[in-house]
Amino acid sequence: MFVALEPRRLYRQVAEQLRALIETGELPTGERLPAERELAERLGVSRPTVREALIVLEVEGLIQIRMGSGVYVSRKPPTKAVLPADDSDGPFELLQARCLIESAIAEEAARIARPEHIAALDALLAEMAVTLEDSHQALSIDRAFHTAIADIIGNSALNRFTGLIYDRRLSPYFEKLASYFEGPHTWQMALEEHTAIRDAIAAGDPEAARHAMREHLTRSQKRFSESFGEEPVRED
Repeated sequence: MFVALEPRRLYRQVAEQLRALIETGELPTGERLPAERELAERLGVSRPTVREALIVLEVEGLIQIRMGSGVYVSRKPPTKAVLPADDSDGPFELLQARCLIESAIAEEAARIARPEHIAALDALLAEMAVTLEDSHQALSIDRAFHTAIADIIGNSALNRFTGLIYDRRLSPYFEKLASYFEGPHTWQMALEEHTAIRDAIAAGDPEAARHAMREHLTRSQKRFSESFGEEPVRED
């Protein structure tokens, strides 16, 4: 029924295989899919990869994710299935890329930050603290915080790149994933992590700044790694 996959845009391959099973009726309408852990084992991929694939299929309307209950086939697929564009990166790919790149940016920023840079970060932290209930606003301020750190270095290309890679998370697939796992409590965590990054940069401690940024984006990945199913959450 399930075939182990080779490592090439795995979430797309998982979505394609599940879609084919729905189309042939092997996974009929109303049926509950195997739990995430079981799907990951059968396909030979990680649970985050399975999660990304399930989000693609839910955006297409092929499945319904019921938190705490599981994932169910909702209807037959449309005449022509629509996968993300070939250059669409999965949410976990994006977060990993940001972790690697922005950790280095924070490290360099800590070496050269001036008082006005720290004041700009403080203003964004204060603004974020009063918008935790509004995910749209919090997201905008979150982006501004990360690009403000790149601004410290004074390299326009680097600043533009930071903004561009951040904006990749505005895809319908990432937004759908965020709709399950993002809210005031996660923005509060992000605010605390942002504060740790700010403090390390203000202290002129490059190693601490790198660590704080890596910790922030690693924790962001974990916040999106909850289970859609009934089993307790465990890390892969």
